[in-house]
Amino acid sequence: MPKKQLKGKVVSDKMDKTVVVEVRTVKIHPRYKGRFRRDKRYKAHDEKDQFKIGDNVLIEECKPISKDKKWIVKEVLNKSKMEVMDKVKKEDKAEVKEKTESKDKVELKDEE
Repeated sequence: MPKKQLKGKVVSDKMDKTVVVEVRTVKIHPRYKGRFRRDKRYKAHDEKDQFKIGDNVLIEECKPISKDKKWIVKEVLNKSKMEVMDKVKKEDKAEVKEKTESKDKVELKDEE
């Protein structure tokens, strides 16, 4: 029997080697035929503590690791926007620093 796989978003990474993944499903009411959302949280094993809040991940069922942990994170589907923005800010800061240093060098040469 194949193992179950679910897609969800990491909502907590405060525990050691564990992340909490929230899986959202859309169901249809049997009588009224209206759609409604169901959110369920799963604790999943993260061996290297590499997944951060906001990452969309794929989790797979495995043998129980602890009382609540019966899932393992297989892969990142896409990184959180916060992490990407932090990288962009660091790159921008480095570029600004390089430009200011080059301007300072030009000003020193002009003074001499």
